[in-house]
Amino acid sequence: MIHDYRERVNQVCKYIDAHLDYKLSLDQLAELSHFSKYHFSRIFTSVTGDTPFAYISKQRLARAAAYLRDTDLHVLEISLRCGFESASNFNAAFKKHFGHTPTEMRVKAKARQDRKISQSVRNPEEAGPAPNPYDQTVKHSLLRRVWQMQATIEELPLMEVAYVRQVGSYLETYRAWAKLGMWAAQHGWFPPEQSFIGISLDDPAVTEEEVCRYDACVTVPNTLSRADAPPEIQFQTLPGGRYAKFYFYDTTDKLALLYQSIFGNWLPDSEYDPDDRYCLEFCMNDPALDPQGKAKVDLYIPIKARA
Repeated sequence: MIHDYRERVNQVCKYIDAHLDYKLSLDQLAELSHFSKYHFSRIFTSVTGDTPFAYISKQRLARAAAYLRDTDLHVLEISLRCGFESASNFNAAFKKHFGHTPTEMRVKAKARQDRKISQSVRNPEEAGPAPNPYDQTVKHSLLRRVWQMQATIEELPLMEVAYVRQVGSYLETYRAWAKLGMWAAQHGWFPPEQSFIGISLDDPAVTEEEVCRYDACVTVPNTLSRADAPPEIQFQTLPGGRYAKFYFYDTTDKLALLYQSIFGNWLPDSEYDPDDRYCLEFCMNDPALDPQGKAKVDLYIPIKARA
């Protein structure tokens, strides 16, 4: 089953390679992969080792280097053929990636071209087969078995929650929790009667840190009067349904590794696809009060049966 995920990502990579001169969007690529936009970037990154935008940039720059080496096209023409909006953007990205400007690269490539061609003709076997960026080994098989043992499949009901939204670095979500916690304490809402749930609305691998959205939520009674809530407190209904539950106990900066393991190892080898709903991080302790400064989280990944 893991090969199905790789095949779907492989199709996206082939599409990208064939349309490097087009403007490519995350929505478009996610639709092509038949994964939701919310989960697509995590799956793509787990399979290829690059975020979608990083992969596109690398392929465009590799194509540009080939044009510089093999053709006499003007630098502006190459930049347009490789999907760059201007020659200045192309020059900056090229120098950052290769350490040389396109013109410098062309001069050096031309000087080495005859020698490389003659070597490849004399010793074609030395080149070997082209590496396949999607053909990963099963070096994490033990880790996959660990997640399989830890995962449980659960059905969650609809949940009415109050929340405070934080826009910015996910390392600063404590700001939202401080506001929500103060309001919840005024109502006497504490675990286990109420659940505190974090929702990361964006993937920081593809979204700029300063615009990442995060909702700090607490479940609320249906009888709550919402009219008296302060303006920073908002309300929403979290959808129920089937989720895969994983247990996490570590420092919060390690939570991204758990997501990577799930989307890169557990999900592809399971019988499920990620559903369009958001992942839910049930906060089971206050890391500031933990002796080791660690967070206890029950992470719920929305899933659906694989078609």
